[in-house]
Amino acid sequence: MVAWTLVFHIIGLVFWLGSLLVVTQILAMHVEETSPATRAALGRLESRLLKGLAHPGAAIMVITGTILVTQDPNYLRETWLHLKLLLVVVLIALDLRLTFRVRGFQAGRFEMTRRECKILHGAISMVFLTILVLVLVKPFGVHRRITQLERLSPTLQSGRNNWQRLPSITTARSG
Repeated sequence: MVAWTLVFHIIGLVFWLGSLLVVTQILAMHVEETSPATRAALGRLESRLLKGLAHPGAAIMVITGTILVTQDPNYLRETWLHLKLLLVVVLIALDLRLTFRVRGFQAGRFEMTRRECKILHGAISMVFLTILVLVLVKPFGVHRRITQLERLSPTLQSGRNNWQRLPSITTARSG
């Protein structure tokens, strides 16, 4: 169950972030286009990508991410996961900003610049790469520290019962 949930989580990631990155690139072309027919076609493409891939991908990611955390609630103690969840909220905010900017631009309420599109693209990319590092490396993780301790200490390698064999402070004083 967990493996399939993770597969769908990654599929949602590809749909969501891939679409956001493509939309920012298309939008950068759209703002400089002068032909009304081409501008209309680019606007339709942006809307289709956001509605058809990005937002369903985001929904898939949030749902499967919630399922993954409920499968192992101990992950909620991990600092790397707290940072990842914060960055997911930032990604949702960037997604909303991009969506509202695209809608406003297409409706003619304001103009956008290529620079603004590139900044959105870079921000989405940086947040995604940071999340990727957090998930793969798991810095600040309890599991990582335990694994490192097990490699360093031979008494820990044979199991947790070794802690019971270690003399306690009260036993050492009374003996």
